[in-house]
Amino acid sequence: MEYRQLGTSGLKVPALSFGAGTFGGRGPLFSAWGSAGIDEARRMVDLSLEHGVTLFDTADVYSDGASEEVLGAALKGRRDRALISTKAALPTGEGPYDAGVSRSRLIASVDAALRRLDTDHIDLFQLHAYDASTPVEEVLATLEDLVRAGKVRYTGVSNYAGWQLMKGLAEAEKHGRPRFAAHQVYYSLVGRDYEWELMPLAKEEGVGAVVWSPLGWGRLTGRIRRGQPLPADSRLHQTAQFGPPIEDEHLYRVMDALDDVAEETGKAIPQIAINWLLRRPTVSTVLIGARNEEQLTQNLGAIGWELTSEQVAKLDAASEVKAPYPYYPYRTQDGFRQLNPPTV
Repeated sequence: MEYRQLGTSGLKVPALSFGAGTFGGRGPLFSAWGSAGIDEARRMVDLSLEHGVTLFDTADVYSDGASEEVLGAALKGRRDRALISTKAALPTGEGPYDAGVSRSRLIASVDAALRRLDTDHIDLFQLHAYDASTPVEEVLATLEDLVRAGKVRYTGVSNYAGWQLMKGLAEAEKHGRPRFAAHQVYYSLVGRDYEWELMPLAKEEGVGAVVWSPLGWGRLTGRIRRGQPLPADSRLHQTAQFGPPIEDEHLYRVMDALDDVAEETGKAIPQIAINWLLRRPTVSTVLIGARNEEQLTQNLGAIGWELTSEQVAKLDAASEVKAPYPYYPYRTQDGFRQLNPPTV
């Protein structure tokens, strides 16, 4: 396993990390992702640790907290060998204090996560959504208190817009508070929006990308093909409405390129899609989820080899889409390209 710095922080993370959204299986969305109980989760944790996967990511909303509970139980007896990442901010109930990142909500959320995870600290705690109703000064002061109390080691955010992330970084620098080390983002061969603004910002500010859904919300498994119906057992029947939208023709174009590379390399489609991500600027770690040990074993095969420059170029060309305003007008102008060389 390759280990990388999380942004410019001192924390080293594995190139591949485990996404525990498949643990617990509560609710319509997460039960479609997976429903691993403690025994199956322990086996997948065993397999992960054997391969050097030491970072396990979850959130309070995953299966209504059951993901954290199962992960904590699966790590029992080897907590010192693992890094735990979790998130809070999204609604967990209907009450006025069940969402957001106010001081009271953050403190309560961290304490509840520690209980569910059966641990005394969270290695990486991320804000799962931007909360415009809470002043950034309050948020960062609270996170600093949690770090000083030893409950949280590093902080980050997830699914932030560029200005939201920059606002937090600027406030941290202004007052000398712990800065966000990570941004957990959606990024895949069929979803490259991260490159337009968030990647240059991450590169400039030293924020590491923790990539979620590297297989495009389950579309890059190799089972979805042009002219064929969606497989009857695909989880997309239940989950497509919750994930990033992808135009069919764009998906098929990327799949054609993946098929070509698969024939050349002998690797599986998911392995190629993940390997492509590991080469991208600012990517610190890619979260691999799995409903069972077979899927996990396949995803672990994404490392230990490299795509050729020609294969990368083929995948780049097939997956590229025109950037929206204000990013597209200047990208084709020679003068701009000389002043601002591409980050990818």
